[in-house]
Amino acid sequence: MKRGPIFTPFKTAILDHHASTPLFDGSVTQTLNRADFDDAEKEISHWDGYAETPLIDLSGLAGRLGIGDLRYKHEGPRFGLGSFKALGGAYAVLRTVQRELSKSIGKLADPVDIRSGLYAEQTKAITVISATDGNHGRSVAWGAAQFHTNCRIYIHAEVSEHRADVMRNLGAEVIRVDGDYDATVAQTRADAEKHGWLIVSDTSWPGYTQPPLDVMAGYGVMARELVQSYTTPPTHVFLQGGVGGLAAAVTAVFHQEWGHDAPRVVIVEPELAPCLFASARANEATSVEISEETIMAGLSCGEPSELAWSVLADAASDFVTIPENIVGPMVRILANGACGDGPLEAGESGVAGLCAVVAVANQPALQRSLRLDAKSRIVVIGSEGITDPNVYAQIIEGEI
Repeated sequence: MKRGPIFTPFKTAILDHHASTPLFDGSVTQTLNRADFDDAEKEISHWDGYAETPLIDLSGLAGRLGIGDLRYKHEGPRFGLGSFKALGGAYAVLRTVQRELSKSIGKLADPVDIRSGLYAEQTKAITVISATDGNHGRSVAWGAAQFHTNCRIYIHAEVSEHRADVMRNLGAEVIRVDGDYDATVAQTRADAEKHGWLIVSDTSWPGYTQPPLDVMAGYGVMARELVQSYTTPPTHVFLQGGVGGLAAAVTAVFHQEWGHDAPRVVIVEPELAPCLFASARANEATSVEISEETIMAGLSCGEPSELAWSVLADAASDFVTIPENIVGPMVRILANGACGDGPLEAGESGVAGLCAVVAVANQPALQRSLRLDAKSRIVVIGSEGITDPNVYAQIIEGEI
């Protein structure tokens, strides 16, 4: 099949692949349960500005790759915040505020009353904090504004100033920490303990599980939208890694709704931040040291969420790492509508899954290993749109 020069970087890209044997011991449907997803869907679907994000048919690209069907869940429009994380962080803020407020008023606070500002005097005494590479913090800051509470966001040295300014404009105090993402997580934990502030993290650790569960429950809204969009389940889903929250939520929903017909789960990470890949090889949650930041800023995570890992260990079949040099070309292929699918604005972290699909489809050995062929029906999560216009412009111009 003649595929053209636009795929040249993907043909020569070096991907690491680890084939895992899913445990299927129940964690995929029990760690994140149906009731939690129900609650999140009921709440988030009533927020101002809620709308289902589009599932875009990339038939032109699929045809060039020899794949039966390829669809891209475009999360750029989500609540005007640019990424799927608008669902998780803000919902976790609401649940955190609800639990804290309920202690002081002596009854379970109604989310409708919290949103309306009925308890604004009490909630203004609450401070939520979080570490972020950008998108999660943006959601937490937005949620804090919606639910009338104070917010402090911790970012690492490499987070762009544009992303910091967006969070400041949403009302958050932004604190830049020397070091990487994991250093910011450590700082939030220290400051929370010192000041009595409430952490809203998408990463779990021993003794800290409820907010990350809330975050993943929020992500489930996106996964359920996907389920409702299909009459026949896809055969494969390629999911970005990070700490694992997105991948775990989507995987859990797919198995709850489709059971044995759920698609094959392929986890995709930057080669510079492969904590889930390392976990798969070690058969336990494993951290890695990040010595260089990846262009995929939202995936620059060295420590997996233990909760998310329990789900992925149960149901993920494949773990793949991708090199930096195919990210820019993928963003440009979508932006230029190079395969006849029409222009699509995607951020650098948003194309990770699609990068892996294109590279695997262009490398026969990997293609056979992951069983991609003309009968494959693949879905990927376009997890972010343009979240930093400066970075996006550099990518489009070929500077990155």
